[in-house]
Amino acid sequence: MNDTTAADFPRSRAIVPVLEALPEAGSTNDVLSARAGDLPDLSVVVTRSQTGGRGRLGRVWVSPPGKALAISVLLKPHGLAPESLGWFPLLAGLAMSRALGGLVEQEGGRRVAVKWPNDVHIDGLKVCGILTELLPSSAGGIDGIVVGAGVNLTLDREELPTGTSTSLALSGATTTDPDTVLSAYLVELTTLYREFGAAGGDPDRSALRDQVTEACETIGRAVRVELPGGDVLLGTAAGLDRDGRLLVDADAGRTAVAAGDVTHLRY
Repeated sequence: MNDTTAADFPRSRAIVPVLEALPEAGSTNDVLSARAGDLPDLSVVVTRSQTGGRGRLGRVWVSPPGKALAISVLLKPHGLAPESLGWFPLLAGLAMSRALGGLVEQEGGRRVAVKWPNDVHIDGLKVCGILTELLPSSAGGIDGIVVGAGVNLTLDREELPTGTSTSLALSGATTTDPDTVLSAYLVELTTLYREFGAAGGDPDRSALRDQVTEACETIGRAVRVELPGGDVLLGTAAGLDRDGRLLVDADAGRTAVAAGDVTHLRY
């Protein structure tokens, strides 16, 4: 177990109204969700030892204690249309890609990029996953959004969860200091979140759609999409629609994909 406290994150604490750093947590998303009613917008829970993290589709996210960073941020946007909520995983992914891009040397064509819908890659290898969860209100609306992110800091190759993963240390980052990583992410996330809110959740007026498209390595690639019902879609990722859905051009025409597992093909 790590003796992580809020004192270990001085730069990050200066950015947000509340930051709770836990020595260990089952899931930072669960901790933050349980306390969301009493917390302000942009409150943060973070730990370096998460024992029961979740990914999309119920997958488990596990890493050795002290070698990764689990971050959850509470967002309480007001007045946004329901269709705008699909942009938040991409908004968070863009924020993380920009934060990590400032820490990874860009020599030799190395690229930090977003993989639709919720991963961040370095040179095509996953360094971060994003999981956003809506907090329903008793009146039937949405009280808030919890944005979870798991970043691989110092995992060795044998500790990586898959052969298509990496860590900041393995990618030659200039630092793996948790406060540096977290504060860089919070600065980018806060900026994008406020711009998106000021534009009323409009992805074009806020320029979010253009910015995500530019940062997304999925766009323009041949892809295999496993859809939630089990069907498989093969085609080329052509762009993003106004709801953040992936537009895939296939033989049968264009399909807007709201959710699915995407594999980048190499043919």
